[in-house]
Amino acid sequence: MQALLSVAPGGPETLELTTLPDPAPQKGQVLIRVRAAGVNFPDTLIIRDLYQMKPPRPFAPGGEVAGDVIAVGEGVSNFSIGDRVLALTGHGGFAEKLCIPASTAVPLPKEMPYEDAACFIFTYGTSYHALKDRARLQPGNTLLVLGAAGGVGSAAVELGKAMGARVIAAVSSEEKADFCASLGADETIVYSRQMDKDAQKAFSSDIKKLAGGDGVDIVYDSVGGQYAEPSLRAMAWQGRYLVVGFPAGIPAIPLNLPLLKGCEIVGVFWGASVFRDPKGHSDNLRDLFEMYRAGSIRPRISARVPLTRGSEALDMLDKRSVLGKVVVLMDQDQ
Repeated sequence: MQALLSVAPGGPETLELTTLPDPAPQKGQVLIRVRAAGVNFPDTLIIRDLYQMKPPRPFAPGGEVAGDVIAVGEGVSNFSIGDRVLALTGHGGFAEKLCIPASTAVPLPKEMPYEDAACFIFTYGTSYHALKDRARLQPGNTLLVLGAAGGVGSAAVELGKAMGARVIAAVSSEEKADFCASLGADETIVYSRQMDKDAQKAFSSDIKKLAGGDGVDIVYDSVGGQYAEPSLRAMAWQGRYLVVGFPAGIPAIPLNLPLLKGCEIVGVFWGASVFRDPKGHSDNLRDLFEMYRAGSIRPRISARVPLTRGSEALDMLDKRSVLGKVVVLMDQDQ
């Protein structure tokens, strides 16, 4: 089989396409023929040793896959050869074949193609946990999404609309604003790429104008950096500020702001919540599959890249040029 391996810490250019022996499933495992692998921001961190998970090298990035079960290990009774599954793997997904614990595989709905499945759980799981469990979003709430054109951001826009919120999408270009409008965002803001004090004031003022009333009820922040404070300043009384990620840097928050607004700053660590609350995760997955079947949510895949050029997919995320999702496909004929 072929796999795209991280052989040394560094950017996408350090990945090497390698031929490896086919793996065999051990007790409690299934062997998947990977059809598609989703590309997510942690993939760009794990190859640089900047993620909390640091697997021994060489390893393949790719924490989200969809494919077919082609062998089962001893003791596996809930899956059979030929079953279509999706799974969160942590790493290893940029490979044609992968062994995973059978307990982590999820049966793939028959109406869901492989590429949608490979772009589904990570982004929608994160954003649904954030909005439902952490923000307690209610119909009629005003939701501001920072980085709204990216994977988790675009999922938050779709889910916010499906859950009855008024959604303001904040992005860095007019192209991304148009993309978010196509997702159903009620309003869009194009913020400055250079966020000095004047730009921060202008950004906060723009948010308040669009939000009306006291400000936004919920901020979904997958950007961080200098974009956090002006968003917090535009928050309504007793709002919820969701800390999802900070590719623009870890922000320094003046703690007088949450005091003055009576608001909550809430961490969103979806990966930990999956293990700490497996029933809640299962319930959320059921909801998400139902929304997919109803057509309320659908991964917006802007680029499909073959495994041989998988490093290009990570480079797109590094450059923040992605609209929605990027997927790595193992077979050229899909």
